[in-house]
Amino acid sequence: MNIKVTNFYYLIAGILAILFAITHAWNGQSAVLPTLNIETVGNQIIFTYVWHIITVENLVFGIAFIFMSFQTDQSKIRFSAWLIVAILIVRLMAILGVTAFFDASGLKNTMLDSIAIVIYVALIILGTRMKKKQF
Repeated sequence: MNIKVTNFYYLIAGILAILFAITHAWNGQSAVLPTLNIETVGNQIIFTYVWHIITVENLVFGIAFIFMSFQTDQSKIRFSAWLIVAILIVRLMAILGVTAFFDASGLKNTMLDSIAIVIYVALIILGTRMKKKQF
């Protein structure tokens, strides 16, 4: 059995997504969630699971892209890649839109996340553009 990476863009995107999941969980548990000072246990639970929905989503995307990087017929998985791109773009729009609405000066604090999402999306788009002969 010879398993070979056919799309290095997807492999890199998958590894990045898993790293994003790890850093998102770590940052949430150590820095973001403790600073919320929520007194109601129910609200604390809600904020924690809402935060970690993105963590799990990144993990699932990462696993999916790693599996997709080994597929020989990339045309069969291209739709999945574009769907994930759409989710990531809408996620970025939500981050920037909500931040701008509540505190436009806070947009500078979203710069690192925005750059990471743009690089991630660019890698995925490059992966969708690969032709069969490039494998």
